[in-house]
Amino acid sequence: MKKTALAKSDAKKLMGKMNVPGAGAFGKEAVVVDRREQRKRDQALGLVPFAVKLNSDLVLQLQTLAKERDTDLNELVAELITKGLAAA
Repeated sequence: MKKTALAKSDAKKLMGKMNVPGAGAFGKEAVVVDRREQRKRDQALGLVPFAVKLNSDLVLQLQTLAKERDTDLNELVAELITKGLAAA
């Protein structure tokens, strides 16, 4: 392994250690789950990652609404999209 690749690997390890799990979104306690385990859980629920780019004001509204309803942002967005598609 080259010296630069070794340094890069060490830096990644260090950065991983710095990302200590703490309080989750909206002050809820975060449950630490391995990425592989999370993918398996999502697949079992039939969830598919779906990335979109939204205006920052809209994202702020969604986060505020999720906080008011004390729900997960993913659940809120799924609910709003479902209602919107039913109305269309």
